[in-house]
Amino acid sequence: MIATPTTVTRQRVYLAVSVAVGMLGAWWALRPSWQVPLPTEANLAEVRMQDFRDALYFPIREFLAGGNPYDPAAMFAHWPVRQDFNLYQPYHLILHLPFALPGYRVGAVAFTVVALLLLVVLAYLAASRIPVPLALGTAGIAALLVLSQVGKAQLYLGQVNPLVAVGAAGALLARFSHPRLAMLALAVAWLKPQFGLPLAILLFARGSRRVAVGGTVAAALASLPVVVLLVVRGGGLWPFLDVIRANLDHATGTDYGAVDSLTAQRIDLSAVFFRVTEWLVAEPLVLVAVLAVSVVLVRRLDRDDNPAIADLLTCLAVVVAVVHQPGDVLIAVPAMALAAYTWWGSRRALWPVGLAVVALAVPFAHLHLVDVAVRSVLGERGSVTLDGVAVVVAWLALVFFAVRRTT
Repeated sequence: MIATPTTVTRQRVYLAVSVAVGMLGAWWALRPSWQVPLPTEANLAEVRMQDFRDALYFPIREFLAGGNPYDPAAMFAHWPVRQDFNLYQPYHLILHLPFALPGYRVGAVAFTVVALLLLVVLAYLAASRIPVPLALGTAGIAALLVLSQVGKAQLYLGQVNPLVAVGAAGALLARFSHPRLAMLALAVAWLKPQFGLPLAILLFARGSRRVAVGGTVAAALASLPVVVLLVVRGGGLWPFLDVIRANLDHATGTDYGAVDSLTAQRIDLSAVFFRVTEWLVAEPLVLVAVLAVSVVLVRRLDRDDNPAIADLLTCLAVVVAVVHQPGDVLIAVPAMALAAYTWWGSRRALWPVGLAVVALAVPFAHLHLVDVAVRSVLGERGSVTLDGVAVVVAWLALVFFAVRRTT
């Protein structure tokens, strides 16, 4: 199709507006990184850059000081942190080392700038999947991301999710055309095991066995030197495993991490089901059930020539199966863009896909003003549950679509 001068002019205007809005949103989202006060015991409640502080800067400092950052007791005793260091892949301590070497504020600003650039990369991956001018699509999606609650939260809190999301999206996009690159991308997604494990299982089930195994092995090999060093420092394997056990015990007992917490913002099926019904279902059982259902259905969708819907179901299964927070839906952005385009072309036949896309947009649209309105109607419990319910509804909608479409 040949673009007319009017169309070209309109696209240039849209591009300029998207870039301007995106730059304004980016500047606003970057401000906390240089405004946040230096961490002390007196300001542990500070939310700005709290994940950079608790999950990156000070854990790496503890590692450099000769300690084990996975030990909650050591972290709370030595550093001004409020949350324990979760079980990220040990290679995280090396990969993000450059951000922990300078002073805290310099490291925070540098990390946030890189996270912003990764959001742009994610927007590029999303735009590359839909038939729009690449520059316009990238600028438009990037602007929407930095203005959304999910995108702003990555930069406000200092989260590593933009890197994980690029890894997950890269593994899905490159698994056929560039399998070695897809392996590397999956290894990056393994940075958080709650992403890497279900994604590897689903990729394996969808026929990308080399990618699933290779990416998992690459992540393990990258982490092995760090694990060996921590084991030696700690006096052997059993003391190291005791630290890991203490880490898990602490994580499952916090208000923000426990499955039976009524105030946690978790969006996985176990936690959402408890907050809605106050019935507790074993998390391993939910993990197995969600993955079993999703494995069968993504394979059917692939055979039925619906890879776009299969990719979105894969991403939703990852975040529904095991412990996740609202910001973790970032991994679904490229698949969501293609699914939305596919649905728009056949809205009546693909209405469950449209429902899934709209439901998945809820965490992105859950801005402060929206949250105030939700709290006034549903209260605090309703506010922290809304995103999880929406994500579970999105997964169920695609499950319904896949069952109906392939039977």
